[in-house]
Amino acid sequence: MTVEHLDRHCALPPTTGPLVLVILDGVGFGTQDGGDAVHLAHKPNLDALWHGSPTRTLRAHGTAVGLPSDADMGNSEVGHNALGAGRVFEQGAALVNQAIASGRLFATDTWHWLVDPLRDGGTLHLCGLLSDGNVHAHIDHVHALVRRAAADGVRRLRIHALADGRDVQDPSFERYLEQLDATLAEAAALGCDARVASGGGRMAITMDRYEADWPMVERGWSLHVHGQGERFASVQTALQALRARQGGQSDQTLGGFVVADERGPIGPVQDGDAFILWNFRGDRAIELSKAFDEGDAFAGFDRATRPQVRYAGMMQYDGDLHLPARFLVEPPAIDRTLGEFLAALELRSFAVSETQKYGHVTYFWNGNKSGVLSPALERYAEVPSDRVSFDRAPEMKAREITDLVLAALQERPAFQFLRCNLANGDMVGHTGDLAATVRAIETVDVQVGRLRDAVLAAGGILVVTADHGNADDMWMRDGKGRPLLRSDGSVQPKTSHTLAPVPISIRDARTATPWRLRSDLPDAGLANVAATVLNLLGYQAPGDYAASLIEPAP
Repeated sequence: MTVEHLDRHCALPPTTGPLVLVILDGVGFGTQDGGDAVHLAHKPNLDALWHGSPTRTLRAHGTAVGLPSDADMGNSEVGHNALGAGRVFEQGAALVNQAIASGRLFATDTWHWLVDPLRDGGTLHLCGLLSDGNVHAHIDHVHALVRRAAADGVRRLRIHALADGRDVQDPSFERYLEQLDATLAEAAALGCDARVASGGGRMAITMDRYEADWPMVERGWSLHVHGQGERFASVQTALQALRARQGGQSDQTLGGFVVADERGPIGPVQDGDAFILWNFRGDRAIELSKAFDEGDAFAGFDRATRPQVRYAGMMQYDGDLHLPARFLVEPPAIDRTLGEFLAALELRSFAVSETQKYGHVTYFWNGNKSGVLSPALERYAEVPSDRVSFDRAPEMKAREITDLVLAALQERPAFQFLRCNLANGDMVGHTGDLAATVRAIETVDVQVGRLRDAVLAAGGILVVTADHGNADDMWMRDGKGRPLLRSDGSVQPKTSHTLAPVPISIRDARTATPWRLRSDLPDAGLANVAATVLNLLGYQAPGDYAASLIEPAP
């Protein structure tokens, strides 16, 4: 780890106390109506911060965080990348789009390694999130893979489709399956037997993260790899039965299914097959990749038999672990992160969140790097998340995270920079439960008050921001912003992220604050936070970092 030396700021003296950055996951400035859980919540501490301390909004979606267009919602991965890197890097969706459009993806050694042997037999398996949410995956990418595989001579192809309902309208799985059917028909016209073989909801199977729930991945493995699960004659009959049984259950928690005919499951993975995970985002792709790539040392679950297959990810999901070993598109090369500069300055750092967001304040924050950057100067702490639907426990682990930050503030030698993620607004917002999300925001508000009091008592600086919107709009809406209604007259809940800007507030314990917010950065985004942190700590930011949000006070 080698980064350039940073000079002291000539006009901004460092804080004598700690700087604490609090990331309110999924809390944007939104509609401020009956569908805005942030607006509806009783939150005296946040209101006092937003209205009584220097506050502005930041862009947290689209091109401001490296996504292809400003129609793309931000997400925690790209948000924390931008916060930690201080610059905007083109992210997974944009990189995959470019690789497909240019044809580079299909010219790679990995594509030929996967596909060429299948001209003589065997099956190409494609697995991933079937939606256009563009957070973990995009349906256009699997369309491209199917078309090119058929054109390249693959004669048998099986899809293992994961329902979204989290980053897109819920339910909508049938709509995406109809789009996929049209592409599978194109493949059939080229002589490729292409069908959907298994599937289920993303929060029920396969897409766990941070090893919070290995049984989720095990259920997916059984369905996709071994063809073991509830059998149906077609995807349509599976969805009809599952939805009737589960009372119209959300796509994201849809039960798993296997498509079978009179001979049995139509798509188990066999020796000699190839398997591609088409998700481009890493956190919910790592565990399935481990199950395929790791040998006898794998301990996530009992894989029974592990077929000898050629496995690749759309991208490499963990560059430090080199996981997976084979991939189709190079991930963004994020270097010279804020964490690296702080370590080079020998400033002590502390990072904490619960399991659901632990990797965001560590792995994604550090530019998709696993592990501690400097063991002598950094400490990371993880609070195990509850294994329950978060609408049933909207408090999550906010109090325990705050407890650890407060304890770290008392340690000596002192931590100069501490960061935490309070995940409630995002994780509860994804359930679509408005009342529970209001309680989640109120929970966060209490913890922000505790953090503010402790930081001010320590003579430090509290910075509160968010990584993207979510809880700020819990209603599906039409093109004029009006809520969409169900047949019973109730509002259709929104479970996805939003395009809302996010707040950033800075509360400085010093009576005479030596800085002020700049007024000349109307399009500032999350990437501007890193230079701001360095300035508040008394250092010049690197010349290529997005501009600091503050300047010396007159």
